Amino acid sequence: MLVTAQAPGKLYIAGEYAVVETGYPAIIVALNQFVTVTVEEMPDYGSIVSKQYQENSLLWQRHGDEMVFDDRDNPFHYILSAIKLTEEYAREQGKPLALYKLFVDSDLDSDSGKKYGLGSSAAVTVATVKALNQFYQLHMTSDQLYKLAAIAHLDVQGNGSLGDIAASVYGGWIAYRSFDKSWLAAERRIHSLTELLHMQWPQLSIELLHAPAELGLMIGWTGSPASTSRLVDKITIAKAKQRSRYKHFLAQSEKVLEKMINCFRTTDLAGIQEGVRENRRLLNELASFSEVQIETPLLNQLCELAEAHGGAAKSSGAGGGDCGIVLIDAEQHARQISESWSQAGIEQLKFEVHELLPVR
Repeated sequence: MLVTAQAPGKLYIAGEYAVVETGYPAIIVALNQFVTVTVEEMPDYGSIVSKQYQENSLLWQRHGDEMVFDDRDNPFHYILSAIKLTEEYAREQGKPLALYKLFVDSDLDSDSGKKYGLGSSAAVTVATVKALNQFYQLHMTSDQLYKLAAIAHLDVQGNGSLGDIAASVYGGWIAYRSFDKSWLAAERRIHSLTELLHMQWPQLSIELLHAPAELGLMIGWTGSPASTSRLVDKITIAKAKQRSRYKHFLAQSEKVLEKMINCFRTTDLAGIQEGVRENRRLLNELASFSEVQIETPLLNQLCELAEAHGGAAKSSGAGGGDCGIVLIDAEQHARQISESWSQAGIEQLKFEVHELLPVR
């Protein structure tokens, strides 16, 4: 038996950092760059093989004399966590477990090894769960796929919103609000995986959005990869020290995002663009009081060049490098933005939005 499954990468459009907190909204888009996982039954032994990750680097620090590894940037840990959780669910469904070769191929990073920050750890987690869902004939719905992949990803990363998991499962443009992770931790101690996947998760919300027909998305890559998990760690430290300013940031972010989501519902491109600009301003305030560099000098230049030609621009995701996004009327000045980026050493990534048909 041989099965293949794909999961798309993603970019955050708005709501970064606030979305890590329970119930706070973000807008995310899935892109037509994929992680593909193939599972083939084997008679004697199993294996996990990856085209890209054969020589994956490991990050480590010193704690005293001890060498401490950070597993959160190692894709194999996400694959193993996805396998462990999906097989636990398969056992609960009375399925006999098998030996298999699991082969991973990704186009979320370039052939030359450039890392674009498109959520490869989430996509590899989702693609692995989807492939094993088919392999074991588990018939999970999209909601159940999301929940199982979210648990598997959270077990490795330990922080984050899991919005990139939602984008990889549902595709397209989505409005996302994170579930209560402390609730999940408590429920896992008393419920089976099957029960958890069938429960309502407090404050989790995933709404498919329809972009205005004239909305164009441009993506610029600054050539500098960033670690989301470590940047989120730094903001977590800052929020403990600057509690009132952080609460103000959350309240303002929620206000801006609710307005933006409504502009998607009413196909108001100008309103969506205004939301992007407001969110950029809020993220710069967060960066200022947390002393975390979200908008690097090149991300700033990316945004300013786009704004000069009528685009609404900001950093995407955790910032600190990686990508910036521009929302623009598709009929306007995209060529001028592209040319000005090229002169500044910013690479335009010509990816498209990827719509997915839901699993029923």
